[in-house]
Amino acid sequence: MDNHEKINYVEFPSKDLEKTKAFFSEAFGWEFTDYGPEYSAFSGAGLDGGFFQANLHSSTVNGAALVVLYSSDLEDTLQKVESCGAQVIKPIFSFPGGRRFHFAEPCGNEFAVWSDTGLQK
Repeated sequence: MDNHEKINYVEFPSKDLEKTKAFFSEAFGWEFTDYGPEYSAFSGAGLDGGFFQANLHSSTVNGAALVVLYSSDLEDTLQKVESCGAQVIKPIFSFPGGRRFHFAEPCGNEFAVWSDTGLQK
């Protein structure tokens, strides 16, 4: 596979690495490898990346890129992220080709989850 000039890795800030790691491990089963006290890499997310210690967060309100996850059961994923401590920023809404919602993980980083199933709900 040719990876030349393809997106390979993504990084996010985290105010609390332990809280961020716990959320993504519990909600999505991501795995983490720590590289010192201020950085943790994740895998098992579809695209590898990491979280770095910073008093910042990624949000579309501030012009940040939005990382969107896929779910085959949007309502189940919504319930799961809420039970793991996420705040729903935008409840489920329809758009051409699917439905999605936006959430902030416990340290404030915004993500979205979309699905192309259950469009008649």
